[in-house]
Amino acid sequence: MAKVSLFNRIGNAFAVFCGKHGDITAQAQQAGCSRQTAYDHADKVEQALTDAQLPGPSRADLLEENRRLREDNQHLREQLAEAQQQAADTIPFGPSQRLRLATNTWGMGLSLNLIEDIFRILLGDTAKVPDRATIGRWVLAWARTAGKVLVVLDEHTCALAREASLDEIFFRQQTVLMAVEPFSMAWLLGQRAKDRKGTTWHKALEPFVRLEFVQSDQGSGLQKGLRLEVEQRRQAAAKADANAKPKPLLSNGLDLFHIAQEARKPLRACWRGVEKAFKAYEKAQAKLAKAKADKSQAVGGLTRGVETAWAHVEWYWSWYEEQEKAWQRARGAFESFRPDGQLNDRVWAQQEIKAACAELKGPAWKKVRKLLNDVRTLAFLDRMHQELVKAEPRAEVREALVRLWRLEHQPRPHECPAAAVVARVVCARLGGADWAEAYARVSLALEHRLRSSSAVECVNSIVRMQQARHRNLSQPMLDLKRLYWNCRPFREGPRAGQCPYQHLGAALPTFDFWELLQMPPDILRQKLSSQRVAA
Repeated sequence: MAKVSLFNRIGNAFAVFCGKHGDITAQAQQAGCSRQTAYDHADKVEQALTDAQLPGPSRADLLEENRRLREDNQHLREQLAEAQQQAADTIPFGPSQRLRLATNTWGMGLSLNLIEDIFRILLGDTAKVPDRATIGRWVLAWARTAGKVLVVLDEHTCALAREASLDEIFFRQQTVLMAVEPFSMAWLLGQRAKDRKGTTWHKALEPFVRLEFVQSDQGSGLQKGLRLEVEQRRQAAAKADANAKPKPLLSNGLDLFHIAQEARKPLRACWRGVEKAFKAYEKAQAKLAKAKADKSQAVGGLTRGVETAWAHVEWYWSWYEEQEKAWQRARGAFESFRPDGQLNDRVWAQQEIKAACAELKGPAWKKVRKLLNDVRTLAFLDRMHQELVKAEPRAEVREALVRLWRLEHQPRPHECPAAAVVARVVCARLGGADWAEAYARVSLALEHRLRSSSAVECVNSIVRMQQARHRNLSQPMLDLKRLYWNCRPFREGPRAGQCPYQHLGAALPTFDFWELLQMPPDILRQKLSSQRVAA
């Protein structure tokens, strides 16, 4: 139905309110609507007249107010845009801040292209964005400064390391000597060298005057360098007089990390045998199912073939389980505590390794057997016992404190939760008033148990990622990365809140990466010397 005009609506309302009998019907017919529609129109007209009589602003006033508010909103938007532009212009992002951003982001591991993209986002105007070559020159300049700063810092920090994890990585076939203090994760050596001979390693270890224990792989050059260092220290100790304080004797342990890597190779080979046998079983089973479905031939021979194939699967699986169990037994010899809860020692660990090697037969396990039976492999146990004796000379008290530590840190399912409480009472009675201090020393000795060079492997992986982004790392760029790593606080884990230099115990004027770069090497050396004298 067509829409009723305004004139007809008023007519409908008039007919309802003022018409006589029959006028509503006539008006509805004339307007082309129903009688109900006429009544609805009358209600709307009445409502409109009632609303028009209410007090308040007129329509013209409301339109004028709406126009004025629109103008005010537009004015406020313009003021906000102007204030935002002024705030952006006043943010300190001058030459110094740009250098710092480029240097820090490179130390974080970003490539030069990504750093350029960050500048483009911050600066907006492409004419002001430094290009990749400019950023590279900035970073290289501060990398050379980082090398000079590290020369001073290494004189102070390398002398603090008592344990170290050593390794070698390669940049385009050029050797990089790596050393990390495992408990602080301080990266103390990252030196590109012309070779990896023993004399090269021996020279690189000269700043580590307090080094007592090293964990590393069996690399020939590295091991020769350690032997040279050990021999030099022995000779110096023999020649030293009573008042002299020579370097401590150095011991060396082979790394569990690389032994475990070697063990994975024969285990993977065993598992491939399991997979091959199972695929043959599946193939025989599918052949048997097809023959049964087609009924084209006798299935007796195929059934025996499936049974034979499954027997092969069981044999290979049993073989793999035996090999895995034997390796896990050898792996258990590297734990601090034996399965019976007693403190591990070299005698028991050697027995376990001997029993495991009896099961790890064949040429595939030859290298693993050789490494497991090397006298250096269990050197970490010797050092652990030496440190425990230093921490608590009294054997009975030491045994009680070690048991308490195990109950609190490595409880066993069958042990009562109250066993640790009882052990504390026993330690207090045996150790006397200072048993808590002795327990702290024993705890430190058990926690600082270095049996793997995984710390240096962790740093190696980070350096390799940086190398992958830049294809190669020069010595200055390696120095910049090392300084940034040592000054960056950890965000998670037991080391959270402090940087590697702080965990190492270094007393530096500042641990801020950029502030150390700004400090002249002579001033830094002077401040370190004065702090050492004050200490």
